[in-house]
This record gives sequence, C-alpha cells and structure tokens, in this order.
Amino acid sequence: MQTGRKQRAAQTPGALGRAMSYLWRYPRLAILATVALLIATGAQLVVPQLVQNIIDTITQNATKKALLDVPSPFQQMLAEQLSLDIGSLQIDVANAPRALLLAGLTIVLFSAARGIFSFAQTYLSQSLSQNIAFDLRNDLFAKIQRLSFSYHDRNQTGQLMIRATDDVERLRIFLGQGLLMSFQALLLLVGTLAILLLTNARLTLVVLPILPIALVVFMMFGRLAQPLFREVQIRLSRVNTILQENMAGFKVVKAFAQEAREEARFDESIDSLLEQNLRVSRAFSFLFPFIFLVANLGQAAVLYFGGREIINGTLTLGEWQKFSLYLVYVFIPMGQLGMIISFMAQASASAHRIFEILDAHNEVEDKPGAIRLQRIQGRVEFENVTFRYFPGGEPVLSNVSFVAEPGQTVALLGATGSGKTTIINLIPRFYDASDGRVLIDGHDVRDVTLESLREHIGIVLQETTLFSGTIRENIAFGRPDATDEEVIAAARAAAAHDFIMSFPEGYDTPVGERGSTLSGGQKQRVAIARALLMQPTILILDDSTSSVDLQTEYEIQQALDRLMAGRTSFVIAQRISTVLNADQILVLEGGRIVDRGTHEELMEESAIYAEIYHSQLEQDAAPMPAGDSVAEETEHV
Repeated sequence: MQTGRKQRAAQTPGALGRAMSYLWRYPRLAILATVALLIATGAQLVVPQLVQNIIDTITQNATKKALLDVPSPFQQMLAEQLSLDIGSLQIDVANAPRALLLAGLTIVLFSAARGIFSFAQTYLSQSLSQNIAFDLRNDLFAKIQRLSFSYHDRNQTGQLMIRATDDVERLRIFLGQGLLMSFQALLLLVGTLAILLLTNARLTLVVLPILPIALVVFMMFGRLAQPLFREVQIRLSRVNTILQENMAGFKVVKAFAQEAREEARFDESIDSLLEQNLRVSRAFSFLFPFIFLVANLGQAAVLYFGGREIINGTLTLGEWQKFSLYLVYVFIPMGQLGMIISFMAQASASAHRIFEILDAHNEVEDKPGAIRLQRIQGRVEFENVTFRYFPGGEPVLSNVSFVAEPGQTVALLGATGSGKTTIINLIPRFYDASDGRVLIDGHDVRDVTLESLREHIGIVLQETTLFSGTIRENIAFGRPDATDEEVIAAARAAAAHDFIMSFPEGYDTPVGERGSTLSGGQKQRVAIARALLMQPTILILDDSTSSVDLQTEYEIQQALDRLMAGRTSFVIAQRISTVLNADQILVLEGGRIVDRGTHEELMEESAIYAEIYHSQLEQDAAPMPAGDSVAEETEHV
C-alpha cells in the first residue's frame, strides 16, 4: 500500500508549482513582499561599495597626511614630483573626518533601510503563507468531507489528518521562507557577480569556475532529498495513525490489557520515523561541510590572487576589501541553498501528498445536469441491485429487488454480513450500486443532487457519533436554526427528554468528546432525536435501539411507531420484537433476499425467519420491566 502511495505521489505532476499558484490568490501581499525583498537586497548590495569608499579615503588621506608631515624643504619637491598641490592636500586632509562621518552615516542609513524592508518582507511573506495554509486546509477539509465512503474505507484517518496539518505546514514554510529565500539568493548571486565582473573581471574569473560545481552538487542533492522527505511524511503518518487509533480506542486497549503491545507497536513506528530522519540528517551532514569547503576555496583564491594584484599596484586595498565582501555575498546564497533544498524537498513531498487528496476521484458526486429533488412521497425501489465494494470483488448484494411504498415500514433481518447495512447505505448514496438502480419516487438517485436527496432522509446509524458541544447543539445538528420547542419535541419523541432534564444544565449539558459523558443508550436517543428533528420523508434506523434496555426500547418503539406513520422507514434490528409491526420484512442471506413478507406471513412460509423468532424472541416478545438487563437476551445467529 505504501509503495502504491509513493507511486501515486510521484505521478502527481507539478505539485509544487500548483501550490505556488496559490500565491496569486493574494497578489497585493505577494507584490509587496517582492518589492520589500528587492529594496532590502539592493540596500545590501550597496554597502560593500560604501566600505570601499571609506577604506580608500582612509588610505589616500593617510598618504597625504604623511606627505604633509614631511619637512618643508622636501615637501614641495615631493609634491612637484608627484604632481600634487599642497593646498589641495591640506583641504583633503582637513575634510577627511567629515567624509568618513558622511560615509559611515550612509552605511547606517542603508543598513537601517535593509533592516526595515527585511522586516516588512518577512512579515508580508509570513502573512501570505498563513493565508495560503488557511486556503489549503479549507480546500482539504472540503474535499475530505465530500469524498465518498469508499475513499475513506481505503484511507486511514491518521493519514488524512497528517496531510491537513503537518504537510500543509511544511508547504507553508517553503512558501513563506524558502521561496523568497530562493528569490533573494538568486538576486544576490546575480547582482554580486555582475558587480564583481565590473570591479575586477580577472579576479572574478578565478572564483567563477567553482560555482557550477557547487550548483550541480546541489541539484543532485535536491533530487535525492525529495524521496527521503516523502518517506518521512509517510512514516510520520503511520505514527499519527497509531496515536489516533489509541486515543479513540483507549478503553478497548485497557479492557483487553493490551497496553504493552500497543506501546511496542507505537515504539516500532517511532523507531522507523527516527531511522528515516537520521537518513535525512546524514545526507545534510554532507551538504553543509561541502558548502563551507567551496566557500573556503573561493576565499583562499581571492586572498592569493588579490594579494598579488595589490602588490603589483593594480588593485587598491579598498577594492580588495569590497571584492572580499561581495564574495561573501556569493557564498551566502550557496549556504542558503542547503536550507532552500531542505525546504523545497519537504514542500515538494508534502505538495504531492496534498494534491493527491485534492485530485482524488470522488466515486459518488453530482452528475452534470443533476436535478434537485423537490417534495417527495417516499416510494423507494431497488431494481436488480448488485453492489461490490471494490471492482472485481465479490458482490455484497446480488440482484436485490423490492419496493417500499410511501409510508411503509421495511424491516431488514439477517446475520452479520448479509447485506442489511449495505442496502441502507445505497439509499442516501453513501455508495453507488455497481449494477441496477435505486429509485426514489421514480428518480434514479444518481440523477438528483446529493444535497437535495439527503435533505429528505433521516438516519440513525448503528455507530452513534456525537460532536463536542451541548446536547441541544447535537440534536439540532441538521437544523441549527430549530427552535427550543422543536428540539424538545424531538427529544420527547426519542424518549430523551427525561434524562436530559435530569442533568443540572438540561439541554445545555456538554456531551464531551464523542459523547463520553453520556451512556450508550443516552447517546442513541440523542441521535434519534437528531434524525427526527429533520422531519424526513424517509427514515433509516440502523439497529438504532441496540444500546438501550428493553424498557427504553419499548418506549422508543412506541414513539417511533407514531413518528414513522406517513414516512417510509427502513429498520435494521437485532431483535424481531422491534419489527413485528413492519409492513414488509426482508430476510437476507449472503447478499440476497431469501424471504419477504409480514411477520405473520413469514412465520408460516419462512423457515429461517421462524427459526430466528423461536430461538430469540419467545422469552422477550413482551416488554420487560424497567431495570431488566439487555444482557439477558440471546443474540440471534
């Protein structure tokens, strides 16, 4: 699976370029950051020239001062031989302190300008990168929310979380720092080389051959670094997945005393991540010494050849110092290349992983020209439906056909794996049928928009999920604008009002993470109230009373019987007692409907149904008194 992910990531074309295109969503910030960078770099390039002026002023005026200190008889003779004017020499020496002060103040002024615009560039680029990270996370979240169930079946939650957090952050760092650092390095390198060539072409040619060697090594290193960082992200995702699973399932881990085994599994994933990070560190431990080696070779060449030119009188001390400072500006970008390659390799690997999600094919989405489903009566028809979770896999449903007329209650019975949940997943298009059609009021569900389809369907899933917040917020999840009276009515219908009012804060009681402050039965009743508040035309109850005792089940069933009147309802139940009054009971086995009819008809005609009934229900067909345990039931085969 990991190999497949790597291959898909490697095949994502221009992922980093696509990420950089997000810059133009904020053109003002991008342009201002670039302008600030240009001014800061320009100010930086001016300083060595000012340093040369100071040094040349000092050396020249020191020579003039020495001439003026010569005894008068010899002073005029030396001045004539050197073609100098004693008066001019005296003026230059007198004005030297002022010239030095002015040059020093100019350096301070340009340094201050560089500092101010460097701050502006950093602030603007960080603001730009944070905005892009905001957009990427929003795009990722929106995409993940809309991806079909089959995509989530194939991908772990931890993997998706790490892409929306760590991968986005690594990409943000490159866009906020690495990208402008690259641009600044390029400006500094090109500008410096141009100035050096104009200053002293011979000395520049001494250093120039070193640069292509360094650039080739950096490019080769960049190609090697990218897969290393991609593997880091894959292994980090694995660590995050194990962590997320254990945080969500810590009760199960403790219940089965598997702390040691889970710690060993987490330790193994951490070791794997550490090993990969050490590989990256070893690679970079070669790169940075190489950068310093190249820089030292350049400095040595300049010291030798520049020194010879000074001795020969073809280079002034100020020019040599300026050349040395500009040479530092050549090697600063080379030093930055190490960081730039690191940022770029990480960002490129992360961009591949981000766009792998953004480009993921959604198997269930609105088709072009899909119509909006208006008011419906609730007739549901399965027409020779076959379903496979994976192409070429074994069918989970085979040629399933039935009709649920408006207002009917259809019960689905069968052993685990018989296809009950798959049937109810096809109605709201959590998945699409592999063959055949699912129709609502004669409309193929694939021909209508998903949003309008699901607006007419209320669902209580077998696995109850509540969100952090209050009980009221959870009940009103599908209708945030619902009034308190409507919320309370839904809670009463789901037999939830009494236990809610037993809490000191009533409907404002926080439910805790994943509903941890509520019992299983309480969570289930809140989930039922949430579905009922939607006033759906079609109601789906996936074993919705599995977490309550028989007395509460009886109370909920009485309420549901009233609420299901006039609605097409699909009920999955582990106990036949909850579906005795269904208009149609479908008995499934191996993905096929083997029997169908009412309770009375099936008792006479279906050996499977009769067996389930007699083995499971004779002892609890009547409602049990409050307080009796659900554990006294015998689960059907």
